Amino acid sequence: MLKHLKLLLVFWRFSVLKEMEYRVNFITNGCMSIFWLVWGVLGATIFFAHRAEIGGWTYYQVLIVLGLFSIFTGVMEAFFRPNITQMIEQVRDGTFDFVLVKPVNAQFYSSFHSLTMWRIVDVFAGAAVIVYALNALGRVPAASEFFAFVLLLLIALILVYCIWLAMMTMSFWFVKVDNLAELFYSFYEAARFPITVYSGLLRGLLTFVIPIAFITTFPAAALIGLLDANELLIGLALAALLLFATNRLWNFAIRSYASASS
Repeated sequence: MLKHLKLLLVFWRFSVLKEMEYRVNFITNGCMSIFWLVWGVLGATIFFAHRAEIGGWTYYQVLIVLGLFSIFTGVMEAFFRPNITQMIEQVRDGTFDFVLVKPVNAQFYSSFHSLTMWRIVDVFAGAAVIVYALNALGRVPAASEFFAFVLLLLIALILVYCIWLAMMTMSFWFVKVDNLAELFYSFYEAARFPITVYSGLLRGLLTFVIPIAFITTFPAAALIGLLDANELLIGLALAALLLFATNRLWNFAIRSYASASS
């Protein structure tokens, strides 16, 4: 575990140094991240000017959902997208062979060796929106609620990682899998709103098949005292199941990989 943590620090240090070569680009992109978050908040503000709630959630409660949406957008763009993009290219041109011969777990290296530093701005901006919304609500989460929130954040991170790992693994069999990421983002846009906005089959799809609800709605519900304990238990079970399944899928894909030298 300590070895992998040290490697992460080395990987990300070099990624940061690389981005700092173009500081104006870093600052510009960071400002654009803040702009798009403000744009989303403005859209919610306009919407709530005409009604008091949506799906049983008030304006400031929805802002917490938007903050979480921004946080996980930043996580995916900073940590997962650059790695899946590089791995697709490595499998396509045969240089993935060099990943397999490195003295480190191939899944770990392929998942985390690159970092797009400026997307971390999304994470901090989203956290600021959450703090602002909680302050506007005059609410300080109880210790149990904050613990549930942190646990759900970890569950959401695992779920997001598993989804991206599964998409990454598809590159072993399909030449072009970039579109899978765009397809996922199409569904992920639904996370801008509480899951209670949707009904019937669509709500079930966004909860259990593409678990958007566990990424934004349920962590937000934990902060404002609306979380059902069963949702937390289901999240734990779902995260464990997906983590195991995607790891098995990865190992199967590695065994099926035909290297450039074979």
